[in-house]
Amino acid sequence: MTTIAGFWDAAAGSFDDEADHGLRDPEVRAAWAARLAEWVPAGPLDVLDLGCGTGSLSLLLAARGHRLTGVDLAPRMVERARAKLAGTGAVVLTGDAADPPVGDSRFDVVMARHVLWTIPDPEAALARWVSLLRPGGRLVLVEGRWQTSGGRQPSYVPGEELPWMGGVTADTLTTALRPLVGTYQVHPLPDPALWGKEIADERYAVVAEL
Repeated sequence: MTTIAGFWDAAAGSFDDEADHGLRDPEVRAAWAARLAEWVPAGPLDVLDLGCGTGSLSLLLAARGHRLTGVDLAPRMVERARAKLAGTGAVVLTGDAADPPVGDSRFDVVMARHVLWTIPDPEAALARWVSLLRPGGRLVLVEGRWQTSGGRQPSYVPGEELPWMGGVTADTLTTALRPLVGTYQVHPLPDPALWGKEIADERYAVVAEL
């Protein structure tokens, strides 16, 4: 049986080949930098990047002077993120994004991109993430609902059916989030510059504050 960590470990070598993962294209990188500047206030702030992958978004925020902590379940992703973030002061930890191994640390911003669909209990994860915010803190979630493999993502753990497999709509996410936060805004993300291609599915960010 392929574990979730094993699945993402196997994907680490080619992960940055996707335009929105590696941010190698200057236009794509600039588009994400502009969005992050809108969503994450000027700092320096303590930012927790959950499911950080190879650290591309963390690197953009570190370049703006923020203090980054990244968490990813896959050791090879963590290895690549540490190399990418070398010299920035960022810390990258191996651990479960649903319950990050950060002890008593609290953050000004908790961020995750395309992570909730991989989590067996996304509602519990959202509650945990909100608990890691300082008063007045901000939750930044980049999510979407996409259609692949006949309407769902491939199940990389045989027999496992995750509740938000294939992504999550903005309506579903905000319904789950509403009891946990004070305010939130939904930002549609149809701009092909963010993805390196035209998209036909629903992609968006939810920015919430306590």
